[in-house]
Amino acid sequence: MEKRLYDYIEINDLKDMLNKTKKLYGDKIAYKIKLEPGKYKTFTHNEVRDMVDYLGTSLINLGLKGKRIAVIGENRYEWEIAYLAIVCGVGTVVPLDKSLPENELEDLIERSEVEAIFCSEKYIEVLEKIKYSEKNKLKHLVSMGKCSHSEGIYSQEELIENGKKLIKDGNKEFINSKIDPEGMSIMLFTSGTTSKSKVVALSHKNICSNLMDIGSILDINSDDTLLSVLPIHHVFECTVGFLFSLYKGAKTVFCDGLRHVVENLNEYEITVMACVPAIYERIFMMIRKQLEKQGKLEEILEKEELYKYKSMDEKKKAFSEIHNMIGGKIKLFISGAAALDPKIEEKYRLLGINLVQGYGLTETSPVVAVGTNKYHKTGSIGKTVPSVKAKVVDVNKEGIGELVVKGPSIMLGYFENGKISEKSLEDGWFYTGDLAKIDDEGYIFICGRKKSVIVLKNGKNIFPEEMENLVNKVEGVKESFIFGKQRSEDKDDIKINVKIVFDREVVKDAYKVTTDEEIYNVISKKIKEINQTMPKYKAIRGIILTEEPLIKTTTNKIKRQENLDAIKKLEN
Repeated sequence: MEKRLYDYIEINDLKDMLNKTKKLYGDKIAYKIKLEPGKYKTFTHNEVRDMVDYLGTSLINLGLKGKRIAVIGENRYEWEIAYLAIVCGVGTVVPLDKSLPENELEDLIERSEVEAIFCSEKYIEVLEKIKYSEKNKLKHLVSMGKCSHSEGIYSQEELIENGKKLIKDGNKEFINSKIDPEGMSIMLFTSGTTSKSKVVALSHKNICSNLMDIGSILDINSDDTLLSVLPIHHVFECTVGFLFSLYKGAKTVFCDGLRHVVENLNEYEITVMACVPAIYERIFMMIRKQLEKQGKLEEILEKEELYKYKSMDEKKKAFSEIHNMIGGKIKLFISGAAALDPKIEEKYRLLGINLVQGYGLTETSPVVAVGTNKYHKTGSIGKTVPSVKAKVVDVNKEGIGELVVKGPSIMLGYFENGKISEKSLEDGWFYTGDLAKIDDEGYIFICGRKKSVIVLKNGKNIFPEEMENLVNKVEGVKESFIFGKQRSEDKDDIKINVKIVFDREVVKDAYKVTTDEEIYNVISKKIKEINQTMPKYKAIRGIILTEEPLIKTTTNKIKRQENLDAIKKLEN
């Protein structure tokens, strides 16, 4: 458990958070919105909190007090205002994944029993169709883009204006509404890598305890600018990017798209970003290519060795030209949602770029552990945040067991059939389904998912994620899927196989090959090289090559069972 390193504001609920931070940071900029290249609009923290009050008042006036209301759309300030208005005095907020196909979206709307949805323009057509189904309770659609009420669709902007008038006329119902910090206020659907998505019930207490924990260990303040990149319905971005930024009185800007991350880091002089490993790998490759182009790579590599044991501040000064490639102001990169390659993490830190790993789940609001300036080990997700405890159970000879966690940020339970069940919770401990080991100093190292571990005849455990990381480093490999295949009548006699998604053009260019047979041979040779670096029992014995992407969740996690079923179907 990490010790608190910085002062933090104590909050009971998100409404309390908005009120307390308004007094501290009211005049500071909360959002900087790009209208067109070079032209921006800003909103102060005062204006944000006023908009929340106005919109919340309008929603109660529409008869939505105590109801469930969904939000769907791209990352934008209107999404965040809607979320806060719902959760700070109206009802229960249900963030929905904008990447879902129509049938899945319809299913979630039915299961959550939402009565209104805030949406971007592009979802209006499909939501209007869903609205007329007798299977759901949907009554109202609110557009985050339209300026005025039309064709039975409310305008968020107009509702804010109406709420302003209502408050002016003395309506204080939203402003005076009381929050139950321990009741269900947020319904989140998990992405479901192995089964149908579950509905996670979270409270204000869950989220606020996490905000206070993060605020007490990460050096982030009201002078920082955060870049919002990851899908905002995802709890990692929602808590760490959106709510934490408001809690700290910081400024939020929105990414123009994954291809524009580096451009946006420079444009807005970003200081903090929470993102996924793939983005950090892409930034690293951009830096490397730039250095190669300038003929400076060898010089930088030598300099890295020279400054290896220097402080982060000394490294930052020594490699200032590299820092300037990504805006020159970065003080913290947080990697989450998937495992970060320790070599990439180490490379960033050698350059004086403070990249740390965090870990969490929807069920934990989400941050369980994160590396910090003071507590950091390469390859580790850090220590647990101050109010969360962690341990491993059913530990094997290598010290690996299932990670279980306990604390005020752990969900209320799963919401099913109108009730909250405590499935996966035992005496307050949440069973994460992740395998991990914890060292003597409390640093946690994630090894893989419990459900995806392959157990061999000799009792050895294979962690697919670990091996996939090795395969994915082969030039021309886009992604890979490690699986076990029975090789005799003995069901325990398993050999390790891999399905590789490759990029034909990259492979052709890198290895000067053209035919499918040549491509197979060159990748097969690379796999044999990987085998030589591992114990024999881990060796990959079979290869499937394809250009078709793996089946994944909308948060880009591999759906293991579905991919395995697809392989079996092809073989039968």
